[in-house]
Amino acid sequence: MNKFIISTDNTADLPDSFIKENDIDIHNLFYSIDDVVYGADNALEPKEFYSRMRNGAMPTTMASNPDESASLFKKRIEQGYDIIHIAFSSGLSSSYNNAVIGKDMVLEEYPDAKITVIDSLSASMGEGLLVYKAIMQAKAGKSYDEVVSYIEENKLHISHQFTVDDLGHLYRGGRVSKTAAVLGTIVGIKPILHVNDEGKLIPVAKVRGRKKSLITLVDNMEMSMGKYRELNDVVFISHGDALEDAEFVGNLIKERFGITNIVYNMICPTIASHSGPGTIALFFMAEDRLASNVSK
Repeated sequence: MNKFIISTDNTADLPDSFIKENDIDIHNLFYSIDDVVYGADNALEPKEFYSRMRNGAMPTTMASNPDESASLFKKRIEQGYDIIHIAFSSGLSSSYNNAVIGKDMVLEEYPDAKITVIDSLSASMGEGLLVYKAIMQAKAGKSYDEVVSYIEENKLHISHQFTVDDLGHLYRGGRVSKTAAVLGTIVGIKPILHVNDEGKLIPVAKVRGRKKSLITLVDNMEMSMGKYRELNDVVFISHGDALEDAEFVGNLIKERFGITNIVYNMICPTIASHSGPGTIALFFMAEDRLASNVSK
């Protein structure tokens, strides 16, 4: 039986300690801010990145590079590994397609290599939660094919519930109209969004006020979990340099559901470029990504 590794993108927003502990290869997406391109080798400190955004900087983003993906795949193949790569949603980035191109480049040189590239249809720590679950399957002794099957069968059961603090960033990304962004900002409207089954970002509700928006994330979790409730031994929460609000959501989850294993991490610049500072995103296992009776 060949040994295998699991890789993913930096957009999975996994804690560095978990990445190192589980020997996860990271494929990097890039971003540009103030005319400088940043990546793994010259990344801004997160606090610096968010500070620049708060001061008016408008970063742009780029997908992962097929050549880099091919290089990472080739290195592991030459070490004797099979590879399962869990990629950022194809509904939000071309990184999945670029990873497939990278795989095909390697297969030309190593036709017997075993590389599976999976479209996670997920983002941020939703992608990260899928990687976490896959790692747990591997640690439990599941085979390569069993882990691949698990990922495909469960990826649409990773629910993403999130809210943003500033509608302007969603307007720049084409997610809301300029009128909605201006009026929403004036009256304190906070959108609730999720990632749908096509891996795309979809607004699903509007609430007034920051605190209400945070509570709504947990309300939606309660409505969405269904028969998957018992599978939530861990919940992931990512944030746009807003740990206090993330912990507010985490404490609500502890009180309501008794889930004590909550992992927090900051949203990477690639995603934060579109969501902005203050974003709070909640990820968990659910019967449906978005319950039919979710708050409107």
